[in-house]
Amino acid sequence: MRISVLVPTYRRKNDLKRCLQALQAQSSPVDELLVIVRDTDHETRTFLSSFDLSALPIKIIDVVQPGVIAALNAGLKMAQGDIVAMTDDDAAPHPDWVERIKAHFVQDPKLGGVGGRDWMYWQGEMYDASHYPGASDVVGKFQWFGRHIGNHHLGEGAAREVDILKGVNMSYRTQALGGMLLDEKLRGTGAQVDYEIDVCLTLKSQGWKILYDPAIAVDHYLGLRFDEDQRDRFNEVAQENMSHNETFVVLKHLPIAQKVIFLSWAMLIGTRRIPGLVQILRFFPQQRWLSVQKGIASLKGRILGFSTWYTVSDSEAMGQELV
Repeated sequence: MRISVLVPTYRRKNDLKRCLQALQAQSSPVDELLVIVRDTDHETRTFLSSFDLSALPIKIIDVVQPGVIAALNAGLKMAQGDIVAMTDDDAAPHPDWVERIKAHFVQDPKLGGVGGRDWMYWQGEMYDASHYPGASDVVGKFQWFGRHIGNHHLGEGAAREVDILKGVNMSYRTQALGGMLLDEKLRGTGAQVDYEIDVCLTLKSQGWKILYDPAIAVDHYLGLRFDEDQRDRFNEVAQENMSHNETFVVLKHLPIAQKVIFLSWAMLIGTRRIPGLVQILRFFPQQRWLSVQKGIASLKGRILGFSTWYTVSDSEAMGQELV
């Protein structure tokens, strides 16, 4: 099976260099490498013009619209492989990354998606379970009422079926995607979180299996971001966008009764990541006003996410009536 690797990049030439070197060192070679570059990113273009591209089958794709979704969609439209693998420019796939991905798809024709672990580094230090008190070995689960659990950076043990993969380390069978593109109604000018949930749940609803194998690994160096979504500090717009995206995506994939339960749970309880009332009160003694700011931004995002979903559903219903 031929594999196309998509790497969206923006103003992180040192990270991109490490990523490309890791892809050069694969035990099973990459068949097609699509590097997607923003039209205004002169720094990356200068780097690529001086980088020895002969050892990799690189195609450089230009994109005008900001955000990872536009970049990945541009790559998906161009990819020629039987498998489309995706990673970030601040990640370095382990030498057997491509080999292990191919092996799983060859062994099981019912596999629609395959992903693995990202070993996270921040400012030169590796993250581990001590950074996430209470984290478990449960990985990539979408619960019946709409809460999702990631933990892809903590997975151990054997390969197993999951519900969700993580964008820095995921791949899909081209046949399963069937020309599907990422939903551009998700918000954000950079990271645009939670698009992976939408892709994976769509494939599962069509009968494809999603596999997580911790041995399929990348080193994830958590590079700098150049949008509102910063890793080390709160931003109201980023919080709103995250809440919008999760709400919109989850509502797309739940039956009507579970939609009501999800919205009730999200508003009343929520999570540490996107707090509802209970979580705001829980963290108020430590975070004070910050917990309130997060809660307000999350509530705004929930309302906006519901509005986006409702507008889309209403349009689709009208279209069906016209047909």
